Amino acid sequence: MKIYITGISGFLSINLVRYLLNKGYEQIAGIDLVDFTYPERPRIEFLQGDIRDPEAVRQSMKGAEIVIHTAAALPLYSPEDIYTTDVIGTRIVLQQAYEYGVKRFIHISSTAVYGVPDHHPIYETDPLIGVGPYGKAKIQAEEVCLEYRQKGMCVPILRPKSFIGPERLGVFAIFYEWASQGKNFPMIGWGNNRYQLLDVEDLCAAIYACMTLDEEAVNDTFNIGAAEFTTMKQDYQAVLDAAGFGKRIIPFPAGPVVLALKILERLKLSPLYPWIYETASKDSFVSIEKAQRKLGFQPRYSNQQALLRNYQWYLENRDTFSEGEGITHRQPWKQKALKLVKVFF
Repeated sequence: MKIYITGISGFLSINLVRYLLNKGYEQIAGIDLVDFTYPERPRIEFLQGDIRDPEAVRQSMKGAEIVIHTAAALPLYSPEDIYTTDVIGTRIVLQQAYEYGVKRFIHISSTAVYGVPDHHPIYETDPLIGVGPYGKAKIQAEEVCLEYRQKGMCVPILRPKSFIGPERLGVFAIFYEWASQGKNFPMIGWGNNRYQLLDVEDLCAAIYACMTLDEEAVNDTFNIGAAEFTTMKQDYQAVLDAAGFGKRIIPFPAGPVVLALKILERLKLSPLYPWIYETASKDSFVSIEKAQRKLGFQPRYSNQQALLRNYQWYLENRDTFSEGEGITHRQPWKQKALKLVKVFF
């Protein structure tokens, strides 16, 4: 069975490639704008290309029976790139899969489709109120998926929480660097809110379930997240405890911090984009009951275990990566103004 993965060079996809290789799948192909530089390169078919290019998609998808669509332009991309990649690109990939008679098209969406809800947990049936170009584009991409489901395709849609694990850097690398250097870490808000995360291995297991279970069970939409999580302060404190310096999470009132970050953002000095700093002090968790019931989804990792697994990978690999621009999850984000603040912690 040939499996085709869009965005195959990304953080999720390299973990998925390894997961599938360990399951015995030998025919894996994919496309990405970024080169696939991992040791697994000789074991896959790779085309460096753009999902917005129909010919590149046609060429690289040929022979696939299952498509796993992970490619997306993240919130720090331009609104145009987000729309053309996440919406137009999704339609191009779906249309090609439809023409090839692909058996299943697994779409990786996001809980960003819910915006900032007024209640928790969030269920799959709750209103979709995407915030900003990324959240809105994710809703539109799901609408495209539903069009093709109506045409008879099997199109499972997964809405994962923020997922972490080996190869994940991005904003989490800032926290891990501070922890490894024996620093306290500032938190937006008092840290008593519950913010569900997800280990990337558990997301891979959910994708695998959508590949292998009966079509009747998987041709639906599912929230995916950790089953065990405490408060933000408790979960992130576990990493500082593991670092062994006796440091603490230091909470700050959300209002003044968010205002300061908005000013820094205008000056291009903020390391965070609005979706992160405006939601970090709020509850954010979804119900995974539907995935547990229909997919047999049983997460192996709690928030704390996922953070610790990601932190351990960071420690083992920190000499191999360089500071990046904060566009993808494959590089540490620039700390900008936080570099000056760190001296006080």
